[in-house]
Amino acid sequence: MRPSRYLLCLAVATCVGWIGPAGADQELPIFDAHMHYSHDAWEAVPPRQVVEILKKAGVRRAMVSSSNNEGTRMLQDVAPAIIIPELRPYRSRGQISTWAKDPTLMPFLEDLLARRRYVAIGEFHIFGADADLPNMRKVVELARKHGLYLHSHSDADAVDRHFQQDPAAKVLWAHSGFERPEKVRAMLRRYSTLWCDLAFLTSHASNGKVAPGWREAFLEFPDRFVLGTDTFTPERWHYVIEHARWSRQWLADLPADVARKIAYENGDRLFGQGR
Repeated sequence: MRPSRYLLCLAVATCVGWIGPAGADQELPIFDAHMHYSHDAWEAVPPRQVVEILKKAGVRRAMVSSSNNEGTRMLQDVAPAIIIPELRPYRSRGQISTWAKDPTLMPFLEDLLARRRYVAIGEFHIFGADADLPNMRKVVELARKHGLYLHSHSDADAVDRHFQQDPAAKVLWAHSGFERPEKVRAMLRRYSTLWCDLAFLTSHASNGKVAPGWREAFLEFPDRFVLGTDTFTPERWHYVIEHARWSRQWLADLPADVARKIAYENGDRLFGQGR
C-alpha cells in the first residue's frame, strides 16, 4: 500500500470503531508489537505516563520504535521489563519517503547497533522495486548480521524482495500489508519466517467477531500473528486502552489457545525478554 492509501486507511480506521464494550475480557495480557514513541510525543505524553497507559491497558510488553530512537531509550530507562526496542532508520517522522536514499543511513544505524541492543529494524516503509535500493539491501544484510527481524511496512512485492535477498530473513509484515486474508495466507505458506502484525487492519474483525477469511488465516497460522496499536502520532497513545479492549473482544471469538498466541504468546516467543 502506497503512503496516500495508507493515510486514508488510518483515517477510516480511527473512525470505524476500535472501541470494544466494557465487558470485554480484561484479563488477557497483551504483547503489542507495533508502537512508536517519536520526538513529537515526548512532551505530550511523558515516559512515565506512557508506562501507566500500558499498565492500564494490560499491555505487559511493547515493541517500540521511535524516530531518532531516543524515545525508545527514554521508555526503556523507565520500564526496561516492558519495552522491547526496535531500531528505526528515521531521524524524524518526515523521513518515511526519503530514508531509503539517505547516504548517511548506514553509519547512523551501525553506530546505534554498536551502543545498544535491539530485536528488530523498523518499522520502515518500502514498496515494490524500492526494496532493491542499496540502502534496503544493506539493511537486510545488517539484520542478518545481527540476527534482527525486519519490521517492514510494505506491499507483497517488497516482502518477496526481502526474501530474495536473504531467504532466511525474519520479516514482521506491518499491518499485514493491508492485504486480503487470502493473500496473507499465501505469503505465510510461501515464507516460513514471515510473521504479520495486525495494526490498523480493521477488516479482520467487527462487532466482536472475527471476519471470515481472517478466521481461517488465524486458525491455519496461529503462531504467525501479533497485535499492534501503531501509536504513529501522540494522540494515538490515548487510544491504547480502548484498542486493547477491542482486541480482547474479537480475540474472545477465537479458540482460547489461538487467542492467547495472538494476544501475547507469539510476541513473547519472537521478541520477548532474554533474546
